[in-house]
Amino acid sequence: MALAKLLGFGKQLLRVKVVNCNSEESRLCRCLNTFDLVALGVGSTLGAGVYVLAGAVARANAGPAIVLSFLIAALASVLAGLCYAEFGARVPKTGSAYLYSYVTVGELWAFITGWNLILSYIIGTSSVARAWSATFDELIGRHIEHFCRQYMSINAPGILAEYPDMFAVLIIITLTGLLTFGVKESAMVNKVFTCINVLVLLFMVVSGLVKGTLKNWQLDPEQILHVNNTNNTLNITESLPSRESIGKGGFMPFGFTGVLSGAATCFYAFVGFDCIATTGEEVKNPQRAIPIGIVSSLLICFVAYFGVSAALTLMMPYYLLDNNSPLPVAFKYVGWEGATYAVAVGSLCALSTSLLGSMFPLPRIIFAMARDGLLFSFLARVSERKSPITSTLAAGVMSAIMAFLFDLKDLVDLMSIGTLLAYTLVAACVLVLRYQPEQPSMSYQMASTQEEVELSDGISAPSMGILPGMEESFSFKTLLFPDNTEPSALSGFNVNICVSVIGLLILVFCILAVQGGIAVWNIVALSVIFMVCLLLIFIIWRQPESKTKLSFKVPLLPFIPVISMFVNVYLMMQLDRGTWMRFAVWMAIGFAIYFCYGFHHSNEGALVRSSSDTGTEMNGFKPSHNHDGEDTSPEKEAFLHDDSEARDDDDGEFS
Repeated sequence: MALAKLLGFGKQLLRVKVVNCNSEESRLCRCLNTFDLVALGVGSTLGAGVYVLAGAVARANAGPAIVLSFLIAALASVLAGLCYAEFGARVPKTGSAYLYSYVTVGELWAFITGWNLILSYIIGTSSVARAWSATFDELIGRHIEHFCRQYMSINAPGILAEYPDMFAVLIIITLTGLLTFGVKESAMVNKVFTCINVLVLLFMVVSGLVKGTLKNWQLDPEQILHVNNTNNTLNITESLPSRESIGKGGFMPFGFTGVLSGAATCFYAFVGFDCIATTGEEVKNPQRAIPIGIVSSLLICFVAYFGVSAALTLMMPYYLLDNNSPLPVAFKYVGWEGATYAVAVGSLCALSTSLLGSMFPLPRIIFAMARDGLLFSFLARVSERKSPITSTLAAGVMSAIMAFLFDLKDLVDLMSIGTLLAYTLVAACVLVLRYQPEQPSMSYQMASTQEEVELSDGISAPSMGILPGMEESFSFKTLLFPDNTEPSALSGFNVNICVSVIGLLILVFCILAVQGGIAVWNIVALSVIFMVCLLLIFIIWRQPESKTKLSFKVPLLPFIPVISMFVNVYLMMQLDRGTWMRFAVWMAIGFAIYFCYGFHHSNEGALVRSSSDTGTEMNGFKPSHNHDGEDTSPEKEAFLHDDSEARDDDDGEFS
């Protein structure tokens, strides 16, 4: 009896969301086009980091080979971006990785993902607001900092900031008001700032290529250490580095190891494109616009990072680059001091778009979770302009409090955990869903292309890949050489098991790789784990794939999602112990909310309980748009309605 209750509890934790993706119904305003999404992705991803990161990584890690670091980081980001793009075409609804996890691996994993995305976006918004305030304060002579230190200082070192940042709070309040007003207006402001930022970066790249020289990619350490720099306009003699910090010189002064180390840092420069995936219910044609928006924004950001880093290292020797403000120093070095004003304008525009990119998806994640019953229901209220007003205000208040009280340097790494965990789960979900059979009782309905909808008119149920009455039995032969060309329940189950084991092995592999060193036992263990993973990948590859037509599909399955999972988990293992302890505290708060409120108020749980109370099975189910007074979401209504109509050979239209 106890075991049965435990199994039932486990099934409730892993219940999946019912979604009808062909329904045009949305509580939010569909007003965004593809260009809006590209601008949102570029603005969120191409933040102020481009004005700082390139100089710091080039000087400390990669030298001129930073262009290769950005290339490797971009490829790793594209792996995650492709997985998001397929899910955007498959499930174009508000919620991003939270929703993708919900329809695939279940409610508990979805809550963990959504709860961590909320933390990531709150910290992102607060930290960028403080950076905007600091940048503006620097331009006007640090008057804001002096005033706050003099009249509002806080004496709590290690816990709170040295002084509350009132200007950062004002910035967040202003942005919250803009987002509350409407998504169309927010998108317009974002497009203006993003275009200015891109134009400034284009000016910098062209200027760098004009004033730069290839000699800075072919430096000799011996000449550097013995040259007489007294005639240089900058006092370089005082800042001449040691032989170790210069490296071997040339294009790759710190070797390929330095390039990889730089790539790990540069990877975070591409974080932000996932905000596009939260706009599924506010885009006019989400199945087409979301994949194009994600891939295009990543491509534009890579070109910008590549161009800026190349221009920097061509204008100025890598060992002289400034860690905090490399572009102004580089322009002074070549005698173009006036260009520093363009840098200031560009950095403020970049910070503005980055702030909007962090703030924009946060209310939509909260809204999606509240609508599903996992967070408090009042957070799902929508304004007359079809904007998630309550969740936007809640997001603004939380971000403002963080920016007001905390010095966020110690918390920024928590952003990485939430984002990388979301990337990992999305990659795993793509892998699982591609090999699942299509059937009416499945927990979601595909967002099919228009051609497939037309072809499937009048068909009551998709092909199962096996004839009715025939059941597959497991054997090693069918595992490696399946008889069916269509996914079956058995092949889908095999893929589920393999993906779960691969995820566990990747986690163990990354822990050993980071902590185990070069001991013989560790190398043997890593080799064994690698070979087992290859075998499991081969088994997945042999299973029949779904033939469902989508506007975008991840190529080279199952390799791209598995590589993406490995990259993300490996980067998570690089974070320090303190970050994981803070992560544990945040998760404890989240689990308290879920098990005390979300678990009992989940819409999916209410739907299951309603069905079991009436004793009705799906085969003979007559849908009601309101079960026992429960406010059923449009997705569930459409799904249940379609399921019953399919059996009456209706015309296939979705309500």
